[in-house]
Amino acid sequence: METALAKTPQKRQVIFLAILLLLWEAGSDAIRYSMPEETESGSFVANLAKDLGLRVEELATRGARIHYKGNKQVLQLDVETGNLLLYGKLDREVLCGATDPCILYFQLLLENPVQFFQADLQLTDINDHSPQFLDKEMLLKIPENVQPGTIFPLKIAQDLDIGINTVQNYTISPNSHFHVVTRNRGDGRKYPELMLDKALDREEQSELSLTLTALDGGTPPRSGTTAVHIEVVDINDNAPQFLQSLYEVPVPENSPLNSLVVVVSAQDLDAGTNGNVVYTLFQGNEVTQPFVIDEITGEIRLKKALDFEATRYYNVEIAGTDGGGLSGKCTVAIEVVDVNDNAPELTMSTLTSSTPENSPETVVAVFSVSDPDSGDNGRMVCSIQKDLPFLLKPTFKNFYTLVTERPLDRESQAEYNITITVTDLGTPRLKTQHHLTVTVSDVNDNAPAFSQSAYTLRVRENNSPALHIGSVSAT
Repeated sequence: METALAKTPQKRQVIFLAILLLLWEAGSDAIRYSMPEETESGSFVANLAKDLGLRVEELATRGARIHYKGNKQVLQLDVETGNLLLYGKLDREVLCGATDPCILYFQLLLENPVQFFQADLQLTDINDHSPQFLDKEMLLKIPENVQPGTIFPLKIAQDLDIGINTVQNYTISPNSHFHVVTRNRGDGRKYPELMLDKALDREEQSELSLTLTALDGGTPPRSGTTAVHIEVVDINDNAPQFLQSLYEVPVPENSPLNSLVVVVSAQDLDAGTNGNVVYTLFQGNEVTQPFVIDEITGEIRLKKALDFEATRYYNVEIAGTDGGGLSGKCTVAIEVVDVNDNAPELTMSTLTSSTPENSPETVVAVFSVSDPDSGDNGRMVCSIQKDLPFLLKPTFKNFYTLVTERPLDRESQAEYNITITVTDLGTPRLKTQHHLTVTVSDVNDNAPAFSQSAYTLRVRENNSPALHIGSVSAT
């Protein structure tokens, strides 16, 4: 890039116009590609040059390359053909977790002149995970006088896939007393409930062993099973009832371990052991693992550190079970509150270490900034020292270019030490600094000058040849 800038003033003007064109293109729509996860590495995604209206030969001559946030290589560009290829197999569950759609953002960067194109790759899910219950066996204690139509909550199966490939239905092994009803949660997930069809008689049958099966909607469907063991117990005619069916709690992400999150409470009108309520977490998903509940008091406390950038919401299912086996359920919706715990990050895309003197506005560096925090904690400002002949210009989203403010003079100053400071707007403010050195390369812009405009030398006649008669000097 330095060579292109140094050739002629005319080409430097082309660079300047390209920067202006970049600002116009920043508002254009991004190109989106779609590909199933787990596609083999090296697979063809698209001809990027054709889709962007570029000539293939431009890719090599203009220094084309793919830029990712954090420099993670997902795709590779064949500059000889313009083809965009997969760098390696992509696992949607590893890259995006439960986020849908799973979109990987990238930019095509042309360095000479500087130009950006925004694009993204959407990974579609394939059915590569089977439903799995976290517990191999569930134990239900059901009083013999429970009326048909009574519903008992069952633990859900976990499936890392999304959409139709996640759990769609639950079934129970054939029996004369129960069937399973598949319900829809507010977040789209399915959960099972066991419904009593025929009254139980402890004297006739004191226990039942059933198999609960979770089926996903893939083709062919995958499944997972767990055992449901039912103990029939004597009369207990009141189930625990929680004071609230839904508890909503905000928790700062920097809360210390063992800090109190919330206290849930359920009442049971029965006496003795049938009126004593024991609280348990319904661990339907691994994301509920940062919490633990006191089975006697109902206090929910933090057992693992929270990270707002990793998980922002938790839905924790709480069961209150009395001594006779009846249970009630409530949901605790926990919102993780962001704190400013991430300093901004700076990723340098292009850096020119030497800049010719006497050039008009010249691009010295191109870089991007990011901060995973939210709100003001994630908003950033960039700056450099005020006494330098350089400017920072925002270009595309969180991209900046460092350019010369005016032509430089090597004879006045041959080197500049620049510190780029990125500061967020959170409390307390966090910052990141990047140091770079720019040297000014020489051009032939100064003619020799004699120390005097005229010299007078006197020589006696009849001297021998090669006699020293005086000296002149120029710088």
